Amino acid sequence: MDNTIPFIDLHRHLDGNVRLATILDLGRQHGIKLPGDSIETLRPHVQVEGVQPDLLTWLAKLHWMIAVLADYDACRRIARENVEDAHAEGLDYVELRFSPYFMAGPNKLDPVRVVEAVVAGIQEGRAKTGLKVKLIGILSRTFGPEACRVELDALLTQREHLTALDLAGDEKNWPAELFREHFKRGRDAGWAITVHAGEAGGAPSVWAALRELGATRIGHGIRAIDDPVLLDYLAEHRIGLEINLTSNVQTNTVADFASHPLKQFLARGLLATINTDDPVISGIDLRHEFEVAAPAAGLTPQEIRLAQQHAVTIAFLTPEERARLTSRV
Repeated sequence: MDNTIPFIDLHRHLDGNVRLATILDLGRQHGIKLPGDSIETLRPHVQVEGVQPDLLTWLAKLHWMIAVLADYDACRRIARENVEDAHAEGLDYVELRFSPYFMAGPNKLDPVRVVEAVVAGIQEGRAKTGLKVKLIGILSRTFGPEACRVELDALLTQREHLTALDLAGDEKNWPAELFREHFKRGRDAGWAITVHAGEAGGAPSVWAALRELGATRIGHGIRAIDDPVLLDYLAEHRIGLEINLTSNVQTNTVADFASHPLKQFLARGLLATINTDDPVISGIDLRHEFEVAAPAAGLTPQEIRLAQQHAVTIAFLTPEERARLTSRV
């Protein structure tokens, strides 16, 4: 990690990064029975230990994080705490993403008011810490296209407070083509597009994110390594890759760190970056990904520095914002 380059996380789910202490506190406040009554007894139910069979098994760890979102104050709180935690981690800039339909589900909240609460929490966190933060709205494909229309409508009520639109969830069973119209509306709203692809699905899923949804960044994109033509396209068109090393091992997307294609992506000239995904679930922070996971994946200090620089390049910032961020560091 190079302290002369901004320290940036571009792929961090705020609804997958809820403090264990907050889960306990919200559970007590709202009378929600949790599987543990202390941080250590709760931890195994929220935090991953070892490699999971697949992505959906890993995603099940999110359950208790959203189960305690019993009201809109809870949604605002976890958004604010995400900003506070990113600041405490030493980040110079973070892009936080969230799925309002997913957050609303367990306690039947209104997705419109969830979006409003998250935006308010982000604003509170910014005001308290001074951290540069941008917000990305997620459509959770797992719930199907109609639910995603409801989710998109909710996100659009706060369109000026969001920077980009994302598609996440069950990549294998809900292909990108089903969400073509959703993402046209997102682009028409002026949002950038980043899509989870090539994680649970293969290289064709990445192609679909690019061709059907207009993605200029890809979340994960691991299986792009299987298609040399796709690799050339990603390099030529400067498509950013939001890589999450520990998460990719834990979800069994790659067999181990040594098998991760990040080093190959960098060698091919791809704009690949290093991010956290869901820090609480994975039991990591961004510094761990740079100092432990990246070397384990075979990256040299020079390659790690290159990935750090790529994050500055592909961040959803205006040229003026990028220049200010770089000059501050």
